[in-house]
Amino acid sequence: MGSAVRASLLACLAGGLAACEPSPESALGFRLPTGDPNAGQATFVALQCNACHDIAGLTLPAAQETGPVRVELGGQVTKVRTYGELVTSIINPSHRLAWGYSEEAVSQEGESLMRVYNEVMTVQQ
Repeated sequence: MGSAVRASLLACLAGGLAACEPSPESALGFRLPTGDPNAGQATFVALQCNACHDIAGLTLPAAQETGPVRVELGGQVTKVRTYGELVTSIINPSHRLAWGYSEEAVSQEGESLMRVYNEVMTVQQ
């Protein structure tokens, strides 16, 4: 095999490997701290998430106010969920509106009815 052919193959291989690098917007490598389910449940109730959300298989105290629609969290899912999807759904709920509901039920003017929590919650919560 000639050196020009080898050089071309190496250049193609290097280009292909570079294309496999995650984009700067990738959540690859993101990991939340190990959580405490009891503390998470207490935060969920304290922040009144249970005003609009139920958790599959869990009975929570009644919320002070009730939202316009109930969205169930947890239970069986049809695809793998990631830490990135979880964090995004909390800090930018308009990114993807809850499926299975009419847009009018979960949003107003294209924005989710869910409060944005990025200035309210800590990472540990």
